[in-house]
Amino acid sequence: MSKRLENHVAVVTGASSGNGRAIALALAAEGASVVCSDLTEEVRKGGYEQDADKATKDVIRGNGGKSSFQRADASKAADVEALVQHAASEFGRVDIMVNNAGIFTGVHSILEESEEQYDLTMAVNAKGPWLGSKYAIRQMLNQDPRSNGTRGRVVNIASIGGLVGLALEPAYCASKGAVVNLTRQLAIDFAPHKINVNAICPGFLATAMVRPFLDDPEQKAGLEALCPWPRVGEASDVAKSVVFLASDDAEWMTGSMLTVDGGFTAR
Repeated sequence: MSKRLENHVAVVTGASSGNGRAIALALAAEGASVVCSDLTEEVRKGGYEQDADKATKDVIRGNGGKSSFQRADASKAADVEALVQHAASEFGRVDIMVNNAGIFTGVHSILEESEEQYDLTMAVNAKGPWLGSKYAIRQMLNQDPRSNGTRGRVVNIASIGGLVGLALEPAYCASKGAVVNLTRQLAIDFAPHKINVNAICPGFLATAMVRPFLDDPEQKAGLEALCPWPRVGEASDVAKSVVFLASDDAEWMTGSMLTVDGGFTAR
């Protein structure tokens, strides 16, 4: 049986840990050649990954897939441009760009949040997807379309914090709100070129970023109470949704915000 993403080339930022690792593994499992990008290949400590002693690229290769690693700071134009060029050079094209790299500087009100924390959050969470989309779309426009006429798919990892206000997360919510509307804008501009641009808005997930809250029984219970579905989300929930948006099953979807949040935003 053929795989949904056979002969596709994907780039995933923030691919070493958490959502990014799960996304890269899921895309590879569906046949995509995957360029993994992050500041380092090592898995972030404190997460929930299997094979945490192995880099994402090595897990993919061990499963019979094709993968490479390219170090890139998602907030630096030169790094992101080189990342896309590497993917096109290594595997011949770029079909899927997943702008996943993100940062969270902790909970605090705007009164305590520093300008440095705001600038860093916006640089990674908002500028990162802007840069990733810019260079990936340029590559997609310059390569031959696929047999069905599509040129590529961009999937931005936003957040429920881009759709609703989350307590004590001012810069984070601002950055993810920027990703949400950037996604809508790019979808309008590039729909005529058959480039899909969609976003996923995850809820509270079991990752290293959220682990401090999950390890505290009181805070864990609070998070679970916010979500109608009776469990906290997992990185695999997001990864499966990325595979869908990257596949031909979602060909007529663009400018969509796909919530993967156990019903959090349905309240």
